[in-house]
Amino acid sequence: MSQSRHQPIEHLEDRLGLKIAARLSDGSDAVPHDIGERLRHARMQALARRKPERRPAADIVLSSGSGAVLGQAGQEPRWWPRMLSVVPMLALVVGLVAIDQAMDDKAAREVAKVDAALLLDDLPPAAYADPGFLQFLRVNRAEAR
Repeated sequence: MSQSRHQPIEHLEDRLGLKIAARLSDGSDAVPHDIGERLRHARMQALARRKPERRPAADIVLSSGSGAVLGQAGQEPRWWPRMLSVVPMLALVVGLVAIDQAMDDKAAREVAKVDAALLLDDLPPAAYADPGFLQFLRVNRAEAR
């Protein structure tokens, strides 16, 4: 197996560049002064035009109190991840409001059903507050069986 299959191309390019730089440095003593200055100037231009070094951004954890945030070093914050983090909270609030409305509506319907039954019944509402009424219902239920 060749060694190039295991190493990324960037590493091979770096190694080749280092070898060429070492060979050029070895022969720099034998070059006349004016040619050396032109080479130095060309080297400075090449360094100015080179690609920026790509470093893998390290993951970092920022903690404050009991919460923690996972991020990457060297990256400026973006607005869309913050907006996406608001979406679940917004869905939770909308869900809680909907549940509250449904529970209030259900409770109101149950109270309305009891009120309607009391008002449509033959007995006056004061009869339900009478302590003997519960006994009356028990006796009538036993007789009905």
